[in-house]
Amino acid sequence: MSVAPSLLLVTPVRNEAAHIERAVRSVAAQTRRPDQWLIVDDGSGDGTLEILRRIESELPFVRVLEAPERHGLSVDRLAQAAELRAFHLGLATVERERFTHIGKLDADIELEPDYFERLLDEFGKDPSLGIAGGILIEPFGDDWREYRVPDYHVRGALKLYRRECLDAIGGLQERLGWDTIDETYARMWGYTTRSFRHLVARHHRHWGTADGRLRGRSRHGLTAYILRYGLMWAALRSLKVARESPRGLSGVAFLFGYLRAAATRTAKVEDPAFRRFVRRELRGRMLRPRSFYSV
Repeated sequence: MSVAPSLLLVTPVRNEAAHIERAVRSVAAQTRRPDQWLIVDDGSGDGTLEILRRIESELPFVRVLEAPERHGLSVDRLAQAAELRAFHLGLATVERERFTHIGKLDADIELEPDYFERLLDEFGKDPSLGIAGGILIEPFGDDWREYRVPDYHVRGALKLYRRECLDAIGGLQERLGWDTIDETYARMWGYTTRSFRHLVARHHRHWGTADGRLRGRSRHGLTAYILRYGLMWAALRSLKVARESPRGLSGVAFLFGYLRAAATRTAKVEDPAFRRFVRRELRGRMLRPRSFYSV
């Protein structure tokens, strides 16, 4: 007999006063709400926490937590996985065995009303599905456009995990590249990972631009090095990234990030099984150009 799904949602937040109420409204309007939603404020200084406390009093399934103040973080909080530390702080406050599915949702995401209902239905139809989510569209002038990623990559901003899969991969690693490391381990364990194109969410800030576009592209190159993607792959990938705004410089920044990581001998994922699996997957993808990988 199948078990009814139970959904835990965790949202790390820092200085999202401009977006958080929109995100909350979209979750509150879901045809299938989360059973519990933990929102972890990580030292916001723009009034975000005050907004969250009001929301907490209005929505019984929402619980707001405050992360302890941390010293010594660089400007590049993404590179130091500050978001993942806040996510884990929230996760540690509940018995996760109570939930069949655990999700991470960023505070600048706006969901369609039936997003979770339809996504949980996909998990129900495919027992091998370990990590899934929808696609993101982002603002471009007066229009919205999709930032394309391969179907097997789920954006870190809106991931949903089957709890057994999350347990099997040993949880999420607090390091740059976590949202590709998790998927790789999931596939190593025999799970499938997928972004569903019929599930669309609005991302109200361009991917990788929280602290500047070029810094984001450079971090993207650094991530590729950490994940053990080869130099040839990085060079080819930089040509694709170069077509993104700012054109040309984006590709240079990506390749610079990769080469700087190599020059400084940045720590890679050390697991030999991970390394072999990545090489095998990349060889297959290099033979299928349309599946060109996006970190």
